[in-house]
Amino acid sequence: MATIGIFDSGSGGLSVYRELAKMLPGERFVYFSDNAHCPYGDKSPEYIRERASAITDILLGMGADIIVVACNTATAAAISYLRENYPEVPFVGMEPAVKPAALGTQSGVIGVLATAGTLRGSKYLDTKGKWGGGVRIVEQVGKGFVELVEEGLLDGSEVESTVRASVQPLLDEGADIIVLGCTHYPFLRPVIQRIAGNSVRIIDPAPAVAKRTADVLLERGLIGKENVRNLEAVPDTVDSSFYSSGLPDSMGRILRYL
Repeated sequence: MATIGIFDSGSGGLSVYRELAKMLPGERFVYFSDNAHCPYGDKSPEYIRERASAITDILLGMGADIIVVACNTATAAAISYLRENYPEVPFVGMEPAVKPAALGTQSGVIGVLATAGTLRGSKYLDTKGKWGGGVRIVEQVGKGFVELVEEGLLDGSEVESTVRASVQPLLDEGADIIVLGCTHYPFLRPVIQRIAGNSVRIIDPAPAVAKRTADVLLERGLIGKENVRNLEAVPDTVDSSFYSSGLPDSMGRILRYL
């Protein structure tokens, strides 16, 4: 059994945990929410690297064989630093899903919802530069999205008005695909989809991150092919532990929805 460490600035990375647990239900999961320092979007890269290093030490102390940086902002700011300073540890980060959006758009316009930290990060900018040449990319910061999810507010009039303020500009520009560039945002996907309409495709990168994690575990011989599944829901029997740097209330609120 492999131990998979996962961390995020808060509860958003549970959207990645959900996909990992469906794909690798026989493995052990340790999730760390750094909610005492959430959100990361307005923090400096140096601050995020310091937190990422401290959390990595915690997860390794709990026996993690691999660490999933289930946070787009932390991936942008810290994953290169982590790989350099922990060369023996495999890290999997969030990949901006610009490529599938660029290949799939019919209107030629794709929308990206992300934090400010992700949008200015080299990982996103490199991906945008590589795959955005033939399309127009419209970017919006999901203002207030992280705070809504941390409060467990996933629907209702307040949520809809907050989400609409960031989604509507993408629709007004003609985007027919919206990329979710923050792991908190998938918990607001039903509201985003309702506002955007069924003709707009929403891309959540979490399933691709789960597949990449499984591939790395297979490459390193930490699991066998028989351990990789594609379940519809997270089974009740998954060996999972959840920790937080602050109060655990927000995780409890979101875990109800998994």
